Formats: sequence, structure tokens, C-alpha cells
Amino acid sequence: MTPCDPSSEGSSDHPQKPARKPSWLKVRGFGGAGFNRVSSLISDLSLKTVCQEANCPNRGECFNRGTAVFLIMGPNCTRNCRFCDVKSGLPCELDADEPRRVAEASRRLELRHVVITSVTRDDLHDGGAAHFAATVTEVRRALPQATIEVLTPDFRGREEALEIVIKSNPDVFNHNIETVPSLYSQVRPGADYVRSLSLLKRASLYEGLLVKSGLMVGLGETRPELYEVFQNLADNGVSLLTIGQYLAPSPLHFPVVRFVPPEEFDEYRYAAEGAGIASVFSGPLVRSSYLADTFIPER
Repeated sequence: MTPCDPSSEGSSDHPQKPARKPSWLKVRGFGGAGFNRVSSLISDLSLKTVCQEANCPNRGECFNRGTAVFLIMGPNCTRNCRFCDVKSGLPCELDADEPRRVAEASRRLELRHVVITSVTRDDLHDGGAAHFAATVTEVRRALPQATIEVLTPDFRGREEALEIVIKSNPDVFNHNIETVPSLYSQVRPGADYVRSLSLLKRASLYEGLLVKSGLMVGLGETRPELYEVFQNLADNGVSLLTIGQYLAPSPLHFPVVRFVPPEEFDEYRYAAEGAGIASVFSGPLVRSSYLADTFIPER
């Protein structure tokens, strides 16, 4: 297998002094029996989780609940988003056995809801869609009663890639819109707001598939911009939405412009529901896959 290049990380060229986190963003340290069990299992099966690779503040809680979000197709991303702590660099060859190992980890953890995400792989002709599909198929075979959520990149807008993933029969299709259009060039170089909306819209046309997206706040967006995004997502078939506070992974990443108070997240939830999004999970520490097993409506 071709080794990955670990030398480069997603970052900006303008270091920023990190702001002090308010009390509502403080989390307990990592540890405990459940945390150690999940960490050991992931290591033993040579898997990656976005919880670890993206330095998620909730991983202590989630690992102790016996859940994790699997990150497939290697640790290195072919894009260089300024908000993300996942490394950017030379990608690895795909590991053909990885889908089986994800399924085995899901089985050992007895997951009732399995979340599978990936780095962006613009180097692959299908963006990694077939690898997603193979992973969903293996998990479905190992845990036929579990629901499965895929959190995918935009596949450069390729319709055939989206079709490959959805034909593997996930229950939830998730693609994060991340931020408002005016910030894309600064926060998500390489991505395109309209392309992401189009991907969500096409996914919503598949009968029985729940379509989900996620937003970060505190990057300098305005309320009118957020409300317009809520409406755009509703109009393009999104029925599940997560909204959380952006936290800069390091002083080299895009800076936090504002720490949004908890009560404002309630206002965002009401506004998004008012726009027509059925289920909205909004709070400072909410992430796109946080407590995802509890955020599935009865079907």
C-alpha cells in the first residue's frame, strides 16, 4: 500500500491568538472504561474515526457511550479547508479490507446506528463512492437491524457517484453545507455552495432516504445569511439539520469570530424549523454526527 504523506495539515498562513472559550464550551477530559474500550477496538482493527482525526470535543462522551464515527479512505484529505483538523496531504491507496473491518467494529460495539464518513478524495474517479457503498454493504450484512448514515463529500457534483452510494441503501444521506455562501472562499476553498445544495436535492429525490446537513456558526456569518441557508436547505429536501459552534482546531486555522451563546442556538432551531426543516439539533457542542443515533425520527 502506498504510504500517506503526513507532513501537511489544513491550515491558514495567518496565525491567530485563540480566544478564551466560555464556560458552556468546556468539556470533561477523555478517559473511562468505555473510552478505553472503543479506543482499543479502533486501534486493534486499524481503523480511523473522525472523532480522533478531527479532534472532536465530544469524543470522550461518545466513546463512553460506545459509539464512534468511522472515517474511511485514509487520514489525509485532498482538500485544504481552513476549519478542519483532518490532515491534508498525499492520499493513501484504498484499503479493500477496510469495509469488512468497519463492519466488524460496528458488530462488536453492537451499534444500532452506524455513521460512516470519509476524507475528500478528489484523486479518485468516483470520489470514493464505491468504497462507501462497499462499507455500507458490509455493515448491513453484519448488523441487518442497524440504521446506517453516510456523511459524504460532494463528489465534485458527479451524479453517478451519488447514485452508487445511495444504491447501497443507507438510511440517512448526510452532506454538510458547513457555512454561509459568503464565507466559502475563505473557509471552504475547493467547495461550492450551489454544488452542495444540488447534491442534497438529488439525494432527496430517492424515496425513503432521509437527507441531513450540518452548519457551523461563529465564523462571521450574519443572522439573515443563516436564515437564508435554512430556507435553501429546506427547499432542497433537507429534513435533518445540525447546528453547532465552530471551534478553531489551532491558531493556524480560520479564527473563531464569535462564541454564540446557548440561547441563540434555540433561536436558530426555531428559525430552521420555521423554514420547513423537520428535525433540528442545535447547540454549542452539537456536531454533524453527535448523538446521531438519537436524532432519527420514527419511520
